[in-house]
Amino acid sequence: MSDEAEPGFVRVRLDLSYDGKDFSGWAKQTSRRTVQGEIEDALRTVTRSPVTYDLTVAGRTDAGVHARGQVAHVDLPEAVWAEHEEKLLRRLAGRLPLDVRIWRAAPAPAGFNARFSALWRRYAYRVGDRPGGVDPLTRGHVLWHDRPLDVDAMNEAAALMVGERDFAAYCKKREGATTIRTLQKLSWVRDEESGVLTATVQADAFCHNMVRALIGAALFVGDGRRPAAWPAEVLAAKVRDPGVHVVRPHGLTLEEVAYPADELLAARAEEARNVRTLPGAAGCC
Repeated sequence: MSDEAEPGFVRVRLDLSYDGKDFSGWAKQTSRRTVQGEIEDALRTVTRSPVTYDLTVAGRTDAGVHARGQVAHVDLPEAVWAEHEEKLLRRLAGRLPLDVRIWRAAPAPAGFNARFSALWRRYAYRVGDRPGGVDPLTRGHVLWHDRPLDVDAMNEAAALMVGERDFAAYCKKREGATTIRTLQKLSWVRDEESGVLTATVQADAFCHNMVRALIGAALFVGDGRRPAAWPAEVLAAKVRDPGVHVVRPHGLTLEEVAYPADELLAARAEEARNVRTLPGAAGCC
């Protein structure tokens, strides 16, 4: 995966949003509806191209997960970009389904890679704990938890999780992939008017199921079934704990992806490709 477009191509950054309800995740599949598949089909149609131009995304979201601030890139032939640049957004808006929108399409700076150049991804997970349930108008984006939640206890537990750590206990393991991540933010706030709790989860990168597993552990602390120290104890064990529940995807939204200054993009991409180990660890993970 190159950090520069091939000669004769233009790398285009796309900023986009989608409602994940009816998608089988980001990554295209042969027999299921996906965000990547819809956008690539739309690009091929509006540019009248005989080939599909593959997208690279900042973070592959799972089925049912939403995105407000997703970022992707696509390499288009210079002639195609020159012909369609001015009207591309409007044409894509007319071709794409209403549950996915592209807000910006612009040439990317040198060294830009939507996935590897990213400094961090920020997610929000929303939970309602009112006895009567969740507002019907927001039910597609808010999980209902049927026990009252203690935000202070959840934040006490969250503070013990932040930092560079091996999150194997909260990830679905993938062969050859590291589970070491730097969790930069994990905190909860309650909106007093709606009663909805929102978790902010920010890291340099996430492994599969990591955010939803962290949320599941926090909910057990919040409703009193586990002490505040429990999530960190699970983390220290570095193995999946059957007590950690992976919550449903519809409460999760990718809110923002951050990138460094243009002159640092290539260096960041190179750094992100390095396999990480923790200080004192033997070998790679």
